Amino acid sequence: MRRLWLVFAQAVTVSVAVLFVLTTLKPEWLEVNNVASIIRVVEALPASTERSGTKSDSYADAAARSMPAVVHIFTTKDIRSQGRSFRDEPLFRRFFGSPDNGESKQTPSGLGSGVIVSPDGLILTNNHVIEAADEIEVALNDGRKFRAKLVGRDPESDLAVLKTESAESLPAITFSAGEDLRVGDVVLAIGNPFGVGQTVTMGIVSALDRSRLGINTFENYIQTDAAINPGNSGGALVDGSGNLVGINTAIYSRSGGSLGIGFAIPVSTARNVLEQIVSAGEVTRGWIGVEIQELTLELAASFGLDNTEGALISGVLRDSPADRAGIKPGDILVRLNGTRVRSAAEMLKMVAAITPGQESVFMVYRGGTDLDLKVAVGRRPVPGLK
Repeated sequence: MRRLWLVFAQAVTVSVAVLFVLTTLKPEWLEVNNVASIIRVVEALPASTERSGTKSDSYADAAARSMPAVVHIFTTKDIRSQGRSFRDEPLFRRFFGSPDNGESKQTPSGLGSGVIVSPDGLILTNNHVIEAADEIEVALNDGRKFRAKLVGRDPESDLAVLKTESAESLPAITFSAGEDLRVGDVVLAIGNPFGVGQTVTMGIVSALDRSRLGINTFENYIQTDAAINPGNSGGALVDGSGNLVGINTAIYSRSGGSLGIGFAIPVSTARNVLEQIVSAGEVTRGWIGVEIQELTLELAASFGLDNTEGALISGVLRDSPADRAGIKPGDILVRLNGTRVRSAAEMLKMVAAITPGQESVFMVYRGGTDLDLKVAVGRRPVPGLK
């Protein structure tokens, strides 16, 4: 062992001596070899070590693909009032003009966004963007402007369909399959926030199938932290390839600006509403005429149940399909056409999906017994539509 150690020490000493001589007498030898080594290492580096900010880190292609299909929506409503108002006073007349035959006219403007879904000018937007409008104008990203008319609207999903009064072929967005969207996927929100002009913000999908928010009757929202602000309503939520995954519709905010909690209507819902409005001018849903509420643990225990699955029937409208079928207040709907009902919100969606006039089997729990009742589903009345 000692001999081995002596050999090692001598080898190290010789190596240091050789290095010293080369450094002193022939330093260029070391420099050339060093540079050549560095060049070989750099040439061997994979392409993925390119600097940050290259195309692989950018969503510019997705934005460029979808932005032309997102429009600004301007709405006006004429309001006429009789009699004398503050606008008739000399102090204000120079700002507002003279009254017309004793009547005053106001045309307040609203701002929102919309998405072109077909080259012939069909546009998806939110119902709340256009519901009070007498006139609608859309402006494309390239500066072109067209008047638009209302094709139909669905207040219960907060969607509306417009049609531009133009013979020109317009850039249409591509729909995503929708079912592939996952929590954590990158999304871009495109719209006209605060009327400043078309804007793109980036975030991720924070949650899926958000409901019980009290925004609309039918809710299954995509939640995202991509910045959505007033004016973004009706705009596009697109994936990393520029395909439409949702229609931006609402934000959770205490200040009026984005707090990182925005909601979009999924493309599957938007497509269904679009197809019904285009083909029939309205959205048709099933209805049985009951009031429902969620089962709490306390309510479930009072009915002798050990879980909160199902929908509690809290009221039945007289002479409604449910009333005629024998459904009563206090019944708990547990199955619909053989499919388990997990909540009141799920029951509402399931009934709405049934074609009016179709007979369906409702299994209810009453007094410790399950009963099968056949109900001829009616057509859901839509409040707010003329």
